[in-house]
Order: sequence, then structure tokens, then C-alpha cells
Amino acid sequence: MKNRIVDANFPRTLDQRVYHLGLRAGEVANRILTLGAPSRAHGIASYLDSTPTPFTLTSERGFTTITGRYKGVPVSIVSIGMGHPNADFFVREVRECLNGDMVVVRLGSCGGLIDVPVGTVVVPKASIAVTRNYDFDFVNGGQPGELPYRTSKPVFADSIVHDAVVDALKKTRPEGVTTPIVDHTLNASADSFYSSQGRQTSFPDHNADLIDRLMSEHKDLATFEMETFHILHLASCWRVAAKDLQTPAPPLDRDATAPSIYPAHAPSTQADIPDVAATSAGGHAPLRPPPRIRAAAAQMVFASRTSQDFISPEDVARIEAWTGRAVLDALIGLEIEPDRLHEEKGSVWEIKEGEHAQAVPR
Repeated sequence: MKNRIVDANFPRTLDQRVYHLGLRAGEVANRILTLGAPSRAHGIASYLDSTPTPFTLTSERGFTTITGRYKGVPVSIVSIGMGHPNADFFVREVRECLNGDMVVVRLGSCGGLIDVPVGTVVVPKASIAVTRNYDFDFVNGGQPGELPYRTSKPVFADSIVHDAVVDALKKTRPEGVTTPIVDHTLNASADSFYSSQGRQTSFPDHNADLIDRLMSEHKDLATFEMETFHILHLASCWRVAAKDLQTPAPPLDRDATAPSIYPAHAPSTQADIPDVAATSAGGHAPLRPPPRIRAAAAQMVFASRTSQDFISPEDVARIEAWTGRAVLDALIGLEIEPDRLHEEKGSVWEIKEGEHAQAVPR
């Protein structure tokens, strides 16, 4: 019955796995590259060290987590699919599996709104949300002055993480890749691939002028996609204090879905729920300053909304290989103090006796 759910507020199984990602403490590292496609995750995971063998878990809800070491430093690669809801599952559930700081870089595809070639890599300084106005009468048209789409205020990427990603992209750009690296622009994250990004279908979406309106309101707007805003938003507003984790919640009469764990690596043996406000070092004292989530994004322009060009499969493979390695380099180059890292003992990235660590975690 280890799959039994024990809390309806924040569902976990009896063996302390979160409900949608299927993870528990010790299976996701503090430094995380997140992306949409599982195939992209497995491709980038080929750069991970062979020791320890990377741990791979796929939940029944379609999230794939690959955790290991890159140049000796613990990292995770998490495939989350598309959209704000999946980004919400990812940030919230991973955060509850970790002690200490959490550093996230979103690597994904996007549509380009400025005149750059497909294959360009954009590192936005900030993101806005573009959402469908569900009170708008899409059948008969809205009231005078009523807009069918709403936009939020911008939320900013962590400047240090942003700059680290830009620097790593420039240092690792392979010969033959001539497309630009564009930074310090604005991204728009939409709640739809179609209506809220101005694409035309048979639905009465009232979006023919949406892109023109957004570009007139935001002169530095460069990209459209569906995840970055929500990740940056949750990172910017997360604040936490130590809490009592000893009070048990009543079990629910329902089984959870069971994750699939690749047999090449055993799961974490860490049985306790982390106190996310505390250090994992001896005593589990509250961290000072409190832990934080730092986030940024790198976006590969697969579709140009100005020229209508779409990237070729060959260019996709080349750009993904470069940017994946660059983001990993950026992540491991960001210093996290030892007492702000999750406990290594019992984790899937633990170096066991007789194994050789390739580098000292930073």
C-alpha cells in the first residue's frame, strides 16, 4: 500500500512521493534544467557523467526526471510537457522535495516575434503572461473597449542566472552555428498555442490584431511560448518559513499512480519529507538567509512569426545539442554554498564507496 495517498492538500504516497512528478527527496537536485519533450531530455542527459549511473523516473502523468552529475556536480533534467499548469506542477512539487536553494533554467522552443532567423537563441530578461479573457463574448463580440486577451505585468528572470546562461551560450557556440544569441528582451507566455498567440483557426478567437497590439505595448517583446512566465512568477514570489512536519494527515482511500523507475539505478533511500526552509546539514537549522528559487530561460526560435519560416530537423538537433550543454555549464558554474544543498547521503547522486567523483560539488 505504499502508493496510498496520505494528504489531499498536497498529495503524497506513503513512501513520500509527490503525486504528479512521482519524485521523493533525494531524486531531484538543486540545479535543474527543465524542458518540454522527453526526447530532448534524454538527448541532453547523454552529457551526464557515467558515475553514478543517471537515475531516470517517468511518472504516469508524463513527467520525466533524469538526475545525475555533470562534470561532478549534481543536476537534474526534468521534462514537463507544455503550458502553465504543467509548469506549476513542476515548480511546486520539486520545491517540496528539496532542501536549500533551487536554481532552474527553462530550455524550450518559441516563436520569434522579431526579425531574426530560425535557430536564434533568445535569453529573455523578463516575461509577461497573455491569457484569454474568458468573460469576453467570443461568439457575438465583446463590449466596446473590452479586450479578448489580457496581459500581465512583467516578471523578471534572476539576473545572475540570466547572465550565466548568456555567457555559457557564447563560450560553447560551435563552429558552423551562425544564428544570433539575443538577450535582455521580453518574452510572452500564452495560455494557448493558438488563440493567445494570434494564430488563426476556425474558432472565433478575435485575435487578428493581437500580435500587433502586444508589439505596440511592449517594444522589447521578442518571443512567444507557454511556460517561462509561470516559472519566473513562482520563483519570484516564493517565500517560506520553517514548519511543523510531524503532524500526520489522515490517509485517503485511494491509490496513487505509480512511477516507472528505470532499473539501472535504485531510487533514493531518503524517507523523510524535507523541511524546505531548513538546511539538510546536521541539526536541520533554519537557513539564513531563507532558501530561494532562482530562475531564467533560454528559448530556441523554431518558428518565425514574421517570415513564417520553420526550423529544419537538422538544425533542431544541432541547436538542442549546443544549448543543452550550455545550460548545464551555466548551472554548474553557479555557486551554491554547501549548507544550501540537499543532503547527498541516500540520494541518487551519492558517490558510493569505491566510486570516483569527477569533481567537487560547488
